[in-house]
Amino acid sequence: MIRREYNSFGMCAGLGGGAKGFKKAVSRVGNMIGTWKCIGGIDVDPAAARDFETLVGVPCTVMDLMTRAQYTAFHGAAPPAGWREATPNDIVRAAGHQHPHCVFISSPCKGASGLLPETLSRTPKYQALNELTLRCVWLMCEAWKDDPVELIVFENVPRLATRGRHLLDQIGQILRHYGYAVNETTHDCGVIGGLAQSRKRFLLVARHTAKVPAFLYEPPVRRLQGVGTVLGRMPLPGDTVGGPMHRVPALQWKTWVRLAFVEAGSDWRSLNKLAVQDGYLSDYLILPERRGGHLGVVDWCEPAGAVAGESLPTNGAFSVADPRGPAEAAQYQQYGVLRWGEPSGAIIGVKSPGQGTFSVADPRHAGPAKHNNEYRIVPWTNAAGAVTSAHGTGQCVADPRRDGPTFGKYAVTPWNDATGTVIAGSTTGQGAFAVADPRPGIRRERGDNYLTGGHYGVVGWDQPSGAVSAAASHDNGRWSVADPRLPAANEKLVAIIRALDGTWHRPFTTLELAALQSLIEPEEYLELHGLSDQAWRERIGNAVPPDAAQAIAEVMGTTLMLAETGETFMLSATPVWVRSVAVALTVAQQSEAA
Repeated sequence: MIRREYNSFGMCAGLGGGAKGFKKAVSRVGNMIGTWKCIGGIDVDPAAARDFETLVGVPCTVMDLMTRAQYTAFHGAAPPAGWREATPNDIVRAAGHQHPHCVFISSPCKGASGLLPETLSRTPKYQALNELTLRCVWLMCEAWKDDPVELIVFENVPRLATRGRHLLDQIGQILRHYGYAVNETTHDCGVIGGLAQSRKRFLLVARHTAKVPAFLYEPPVRRLQGVGTVLGRMPLPGDTVGGPMHRVPALQWKTWVRLAFVEAGSDWRSLNKLAVQDGYLSDYLILPERRGGHLGVVDWCEPAGAVAGESLPTNGAFSVADPRGPAEAAQYQQYGVLRWGEPSGAIIGVKSPGQGTFSVADPRHAGPAKHNNEYRIVPWTNAAGAVTSAHGTGQCVADPRRDGPTFGKYAVTPWNDATGTVIAGSTTGQGAFAVADPRPGIRRERGDNYLTGGHYGVVGWDQPSGAVSAAASHDNGRWSVADPRLPAANEKLVAIIRALDGTWHRPFTTLELAALQSLIEPEEYLELHGLSDQAWRERIGNAVPPDAAQAIAEVMGTTLMLAETGETFMLSATPVWVRSVAVALTVAQQSEAA
């Protein structure tokens, strides 16, 4: 096999999602195998640059790519002393003076994002941010103008095609000036990478026509996954195994309530179905489950909950809907049999055996006994009855002996051995009466530390707490409280509210977002630099999903190997990437043909 290794470089590279995807890509053409190596990246955020090195394994240069005018417009102040504009030579230096075969540019997208109001996007601050796209492309082209980069990928939000139309037109002009064929469109990272999210993005792809005449084929479309296929492989949210990035975000109490009433698969519009009067829900009442089902009644056919140390009706579901009649009420005891010496219950209209105690243990025989030795057991020291042809009468004996190796007195059977014969005399002195049980005792009596330690104990709101010890934890004493309060509307906390569908409607943890972005496998541990969930989430949200970047890199590797062998076409199950709903990087545009 002939192996080819191509170089990738990132500008506005963020924490390195695109670079990580390129590193995973493997392409095959005939007996050739193509892989990718990252030669570096550039980003203005030092924390993102540290994450890049952690995820990708190569340094990322911290560099501001704005012009002085853009910096002033965006920050509202002149640059600090010592700041200078980046030059093409700085870009070459950041790449380690190596030649990249593909440059991946993912400029900041806030200025063109649909989350930003249209009027705000037109302000000088965000116009300067949008203009950084043009600046990045020019710096890249100038950096390698003597040996042009073969392929260029420019990724951004879809709305850039409208809000940044004038910039895209200028970018196209620059790229064509440097010998590139350009095509722009949108794609869904989810179906390209087989993710558990749908992520629509704008993509501009350029190829140097003199160096890459081959077609670029569309990656296979894959099915979107359900979020449960990813989250189900992760620890439960809040589990310390997941680290600080797996903690449940603290939300305002009113936000938790709203989430609980949003139907699964819907959004805030579900709240329009609720009846609200004077700011309060008129159809529902929210109460804290202070004692896990206090005053709860268990259905006769349902299993009971765990039996706690103080199983009372007021601190859990410790009552039962018993369909049977009251105890000692003879008229309700179905199939009840009265002793010969007991009085009968009241005679009622229904008096069959199945409807009360309407049967009696009659000691009298209905007639003369046919055999007075029926099922008779002869004591060991007594004489047997006459041996007759009827073997069922008087032919049993109370034998004090037992077979097996433990015939001796006070025998103790090992846990893994079979016991001897169980006889009527299996008492503390003889027979199958004792076993060496390796299990811990479960009988709780006075003096048992676990019995008196209050494990998993819940203190009433109006009760004093015990002395606070150094090892105080919820499972080793009475270190929980039945708190009757509901939080204020704006109070931030982590809450579990059982929604109408019986599930917990909660926000994704930061670690779950990283797994949905395919930055890590669900079973992996990740801890980005810094201590801010907000900063982590911003860097994760800005990242290019590695699995989607891998799919793009693999078709690009195929194109580069085809160009190397002189081929411009090959049979493929996927179409050439030229349609308006996909990325285009194929034959030259009509202007080139002319």
